[in-house]
Amino acid sequence: MFKKSRTFRLQKVRKNDAQQKQLEEYAEATLGSGNLRSAVTLPEGENQNEWFAAHIADFFNQINMIYGTITEFCTPQSCPVMTAGPKYEYHWADGVTVKKPIKLSAPEYIERMMSWIQKQIDNEEVFPTELGKPFPKNFPSISKTIFKRLFRVYGHIYHHHFNHISLLGEEAHLNTSFKHFIFFVIEFKLIEKKEMIPLKGLIKTLVKNQK
Repeated sequence: MFKKSRTFRLQKVRKNDAQQKQLEEYAEATLGSGNLRSAVTLPEGENQNEWFAAHIADFFNQINMIYGTITEFCTPQSCPVMTAGPKYEYHWADGVTVKKPIKLSAPEYIERMMSWIQKQIDNEEVFPTELGKPFPKNFPSISKTIFKRLFRVYGHIYHHHFNHISLLGEEAHLNTSFKHFIFFVIEFKLIEKKEMIPLKGLIKTLVKNQK
């Protein structure tokens, strides 16, 4: 069962609904065609920040739901450190309340991280909802940080909970979500290659198999 938490919430609804819905429908239509390269490409005439914002909200919710199905298996006892395999360990810092990176269990790291992303989405100065209100100049940089951190959750799930995902019959959902995510970050160069090493083999397979 999906565990609800106060730090795991759906994103707010943006007021420029018509444009947002148009972006979402475009992505869904091209994604459904099976060509992910087309699905992630910025539609002609669309604003890149809007495109990023729409996908951040989408991937945030997808990962929310996927991780929510395995929270009973991801505990401070089973996952005392946030890792993606034996070689990659992540420490938490948000640059505001926690400036020096600290070691946390995987569930605490993910809870803090998702709460941080939710705060960014809820912040009108970062994710403006008023039609015509500009995004901040550093929005591309903020987006990169968000995508980098979301990738770490995929990494943790694949390395430490894929057997749980399989037992729940969710592997197809996870793989489709991650494949879409990877094509998006590759298209816009949102995550450095060194950050994607924990899932390098899987990514290579996904990209290779895409026509």
